[in-house]
Amino acid sequence: MMERFESRIGKIKAPEKKVYNFLCDFNNFKNFIPEKQVSNWISDHDTCSFTIGSIGDVGLEIIEKEPHQLIKITGNGMARIDFFLWIQLKQKNQEDTRIKITLKAELNPMVKMVASKPLKQFLEILVNHIENFSFDM
Repeated sequence: MMERFESRIGKIKAPEKKVYNFLCDFNNFKNFIPEKQVSNWISDHDTCSFTIGSIGDVGLEIIEKEPHQLIKITGNGMARIDFFLWIQLKQKNQEDTRIKITLKAELNPMVKMVASKPLKQFLEILVNHIENFSFDM
């Protein structure tokens, strides 16, 4: 069954275009990944792979981009579950971009019971890291 998890709406103090361009490159995602939980990070512009302690190897791929508004990501064959991750951006004014991250994953009832809370926490941590990142590079 396809399950949906959504982050809260975060607020980034940067223009939408700058945030979008940064997030469209997986080489920049290492800034948002907790080093204590992730190892073996390898990335290029559209793909990345890494190892998460008890989960194992994970691979991600950007499969769709809608300039300045949407980045759609999926597993690239290394993931044990089918999923899609959407990063949505909406600019309120020049230095106020809103972000929402949605995860849709194919989870059986048993996995859903165990994984729901960690998946929601992951989305919140990711939004927090992106909100607090300085895009003035």
